[in-house]
Order: sequence, then C-alpha cells, then structure tokens
Amino acid sequence: MSFLLSLLLLTSIHTPQEASYIIEVEEDPHVFAEQLRTYHPQVEILAIYDTIFNGVAIKAKQRELEQINRRTEITQTYPTQTYKTQSRQENINHSIPFLIPETLPYTGKGVKVGVIDTGIDHSHPDLQSNYKGGYDLVDFDQDPMETTPEQGMPTMHGTHVAGVIAANGKMKGVAPEAELYAYRALGPGGSGTSVQVMAAIEQAVKDGMDIINLSLGNTINGPDWPTSVAVNRATEKGVAVVIANGNTGPDLWTVGSPATADRVISVGASTPALKRPFLYDDFQDKKIEIVPMQGAADWKFNRDLEVTYQKEHALDKILVLERGEIPFGQLALEAEELGAKAVLIANNQEGTFQGAVETKTSIPVAAISMEDGEWLKDNGKYLEFQYEHIQDTITDFSSRGPVTVNWAIKPEIVAPGANIVSTVPDGYQALSGTSMAAPHIAGVLALLKEAHPDWTPEQLKAAILTTAQPFANFEPTEQGAGKVNTKAAIATDTLVYQSFLQFGKIEKQNRQKTEKIIVENISDQTKKYSFSLPKQQQNVRFQLPKSFTLAPHEKKEVEVKVTIRTNQLEETIKQGYLYLNDIPIPYMFLTDADEIPKAMGLELVVTPINDAYQYQLYLVENAQKLTIDLYDSKTFAFVTTMTEIEEPVSGVIEGAVELGDQLKGEYIANIKIENDSNETYDYQTVIWIE
Repeated sequence: MSFLLSLLLLTSIHTPQEASYIIEVEEDPHVFAEQLRTYHPQVEILAIYDTIFNGVAIKAKQRELEQINRRTEITQTYPTQTYKTQSRQENINHSIPFLIPETLPYTGKGVKVGVIDTGIDHSHPDLQSNYKGGYDLVDFDQDPMETTPEQGMPTMHGTHVAGVIAANGKMKGVAPEAELYAYRALGPGGSGTSVQVMAAIEQAVKDGMDIINLSLGNTINGPDWPTSVAVNRATEKGVAVVIANGNTGPDLWTVGSPATADRVISVGASTPALKRPFLYDDFQDKKIEIVPMQGAADWKFNRDLEVTYQKEHALDKILVLERGEIPFGQLALEAEELGAKAVLIANNQEGTFQGAVETKTSIPVAAISMEDGEWLKDNGKYLEFQYEHIQDTITDFSSRGPVTVNWAIKPEIVAPGANIVSTVPDGYQALSGTSMAAPHIAGVLALLKEAHPDWTPEQLKAAILTTAQPFANFEPTEQGAGKVNTKAAIATDTLVYQSFLQFGKIEKQNRQKTEKIIVENISDQTKKYSFSLPKQQQNVRFQLPKSFTLAPHEKKEVEVKVTIRTNQLEETIKQGYLYLNDIPIPYMFLTDADEIPKAMGLELVVTPINDAYQYQLYLVENAQKLTIDLYDSKTFAFVTTMTEIEEPVSGVIEGAVELGDQLKGEYIANIKIENDSNETYDYQTVIWIE
C-alpha cells in the first residue's frame, strides 16, 4: 500500500493538537479509508474523493499521522501550490447592461452554479434567495461562510463573485435566478492550496453543478499542472468550467494554472464604459497614468496640485513615495498626518501595479509606474486631475497567453473586469480583476444553459466563442475570440468547435502546418459557409478550404493549412484572425527565437512526516541540466546549491532536500536551465524556509 501525501496543514505542523489533512492516494480511496478506520480508529475521516482525484481528508494529531506513515510506503511526496483570489473598485448595474444591453427571456432559473472561492456570505440580502448550499474544504463542514475577523484575515472575494453571477436584490447579477452553491477552498486572507481546490472541484462535480466558477489561480504556465488536469476532468464529467485568466499582465506568457487547461473557458478582463483618471502636466504635455488603490478615497480635485518627493514639504501637495516593504496603508496614514492631499506610490520595477489600502484613510492613493515616478522626480511641478472615457479595451493587468508546452491561445473570451461593484459581507464594494470578469461569463453560461438545457460544456463553450466580437487593435493572446455577445450566443445557428488555430512552435525555416476545426449547422435551414480571404503576406500564406454547404444539423471537419517561412518573419509570435462568414477564427504560431519561459513556480514545503523539504517547479522543455542555487535575499551572496538534476524531463519537477536548521529565513532561489546547445536560462524567485 502506497500513497502520495499532499496536504494543507490547517494548524502548525509541530503542534500536538489535531489538524486537518488531505491525503492523495494511488489506490481506491474508499479502501484506504477503511484501512484507516480499522488500524487507526482515532483518526477522523472527514471526506473521501474519488471523481477527479483520489484522496481522503482526515483530522488527526501529528503522532497519528506518523503512525500512518510507518504502516505505509510513501513513493512520492509533493507540496501544494498556493492559490490566491484573482482580484485587483462600475456598478454591477453598469457592467451587466453593458454586457447584455437588452432584456432577455432567460434568468438562469434552475441552473446550478458552484463558486469555488473564499466562501459566500449567504446571509447577504441579495444572495439569500439564490444560495442553496455547498461545502467548506477549509473547516470541513457544511457552512462555506467567508472567513470572519475572529478566524483570521477576513475575506469577501467569493461573495463578490457570487453577486456578479446571481445577485437578486438591490443588485442584479447576470443570471439573477440561478442557484448558487459555495465551495470554500481559500481560507483566511484568500489563499489555499491546489489540493483544497481539487477537493472543492470534486465536491462540486458530485453535487451536480452545471457550471463551476474559479476566480483563482497561480503563476504556473503549464497545461498539465494538477489543477489544470482536474478542471479538464470536471468538463469530461459534464460540468462547464469558467476560470479567471490571471492578473499579471500585460506581458505575454503570464496566464497561470488552472486557466491553462484546454477544455475550460479562460476569461480575460475588458473595460466596460468607464472614466479612467489620470494626472496631466499641461506645461510639458505629460500624461501620468494612475491606478487608484482599493480602500482609499476617490480622486476628486478641482484645482492643480503641486507634487513633491519631500515629506517635509507634503502639506497640501501630492506626495510621491517609492514602493518598498512598508504597507500601502501605513504610507497613506503617514502622508495624511503630514497634511498631504494625495499619495502616489511609484513602482520599484518596470510597469505599474494594482494595490489596496488596508487601513482607513481620507486621502486618495494611487500607483504609478517606476518610469513616471522618475519623471516626476526630475520634472514634475503642478499636475491637473482629469478623466478619459474608455471602453472595449483589455486591461493592463489581465494576464496574457500563450500557454507553454502546447502553445495554446489564452484567454478564450473577455468580459468586464474593471471597477465592478458587487456584493460583499455587510454591503457592496467595487473590485477589479479577471476574478470579476470570469463570473460574468459563468452567468452568461447559466443563461445559455437555461435556453439550451441539453447542451454539453463543449457546446456551451463553442456558442460563446463562435459569436464573440474581437476588439480592434488587440491580439488573440490578449482577448481570445473577443467580447462575449450573450444574445447572439443564445440564438446562434452555428457552432464551431476547436475554433482556435494553434499551429504551435515552428522550428524549421519553411514549414507547412495543418489544423482542423469542426463546423456544425444547428439550425433547421441549409447554410453556406466561406472563409474571407486574408491579406496575403510573403512569409505567411494560408490555404483555405472552398465554400461549403451544410444541411440542417450537419457537422463537418474543415482543414486550414498555412505555409510559414520563418527566415522572413520579423515577429517571433505571429497571430491574428481569419473569418468564417462572420465568425472569428484566431490563429497563432511562434518561432524558436521567441523568449519562451523555461521554468516557473518553485515551491518549498516542509513535510509533516520527517521535516524534509519538498520542492516542486514546472519545466517547460526537456533540458540537459537543472540547478537550483540559494542566495541571501539581502546581500545576494551565494549560500548553497539546493539541488542539481541531470537531463530533467519537461513537466512537474519534484523531489526532497535536507537543508538543515541553519538555513531559516528568506532566500532568492536561482533556477538555471541548460540545454543541449549549451544555452542557459536563469529564473529567480523568492522563497521562505521555515
């Protein structure tokens, strides 16, 4: 008997008190549970998982877990990847009419939607009538309520997501009569582990959900990370799965698991009609983009304000501070005490960032880029506060594709994710993020499912991608098929399956590639289909099929060929859209010259059995050698080599190391990958050794 141990300790692993564990087993989990009941009757069986993964949740003392270990043989142990909510504050009554501009005869009635998140405040008056139950995978009980202050850092994320889907009171969600179920997989502070997330998916599938929404994710850009595999299995069981694409844009390759899974619907964030604030220096015609922080006062000024970097001169001015280790709320309170009218926090790396002020302050606080911070230091005097009207753009924070290994286009669809007001415990609040975009799509699927109750997850996905509308000036890796069109998706007479042409990585100078899409006429009329001829280029030539006709309810597989001459390409990633009638067909391929990330996601976890450190990371391609070195996080001095692996194979890399008690604290881990051509790739991440 052997098993893989992967768990979240809900209390300290060194305490003699009972703690909750999730154990993943290779064998039948029911057999394993019976063995526990027979040989370890003092261990409480909390749950058994046998659908998308095999596992048993238990409550036991550390000593009892060690006894279980002595009776078994652990063949492999791996730590769990931390998952966090994908939020980053326009009223739900603005974003939803923007998404669905006219009244539809569907409300999601009778459709079950599972929200895998931080729980739901089911006492909220706008959610009470729709809330039907769920399960708490953190406390292992039937009450998946948000974390309260008494339990730790309080949460509200799941309640906000639920409101976007199906609020039915003062606020109205996309599908206000859908049935809401909560699966609390993320505990205090909005974080949890991959095992909790997989257990929540398992429970939601068993409970017969029609749709699952996961507004969470990690930084692992790989299609075969465990949670990506789990959500694919859920779709195979007949559940449509919607996942937030992530908030680490605007760079390419930033999508993370489980949004990397190929069967799910990954959602990016677009802007509804809104006013975006900025600061302007009229004398030098300089525009300063600002990102207002959640929890701070609104930016409302009727006069120009002077800018200063000097705290002693902050009175009645905008104080510019540099981002560091001090919390934003503490910086804001200090500036408020100095008499500042507002605070700008300049980033300490390229680009801007999203943030929140965790303490009450009466002055506005916003993030700016490092570049704008430097400009203000050298040039800024007086700034004017202005607004610009924007809509139908992709937000900077929305994570971009493609996916490593299989080179898939992500996200697949976009929906409003900027400044979305929804329900939170004790009221309403505005949040931004792909976390807010994903539940818009989950609500749309609920309307579709009510209209077409027999449709499979594959058909539901095909309907929204077939009828989407791409924004001008944005690429497939930023928006997928584009903006969802709910009315058109419900009334569509055509479904296109596998509609993204993912030609992959081109490693030869001249190459012809073929991809297939499936076109189905679901109407009662004969329909004719034809591709619009794209603008021909010398380096990329498409060979498109001739026009064809489909009888009512006929389905046809169609081949699209492309000839690529990489030696004549200026771009390392080539992407765009073909059109079948008016249906967008995104395409993409990349060359060897593109800067593809080679590794990501190093995690260290001490096991509860033997105090060894288990590490796990993701390797994109086979390599000649992989080395992990540790450096002091303050002095950057070399400390030790954690591990060296010869000829590692792509995918999840995991193992155990003995580091000793002297290596406690924060370190920079440098992961070096060497390939057969003696090229090297270095990736750094910060780790904490307890």
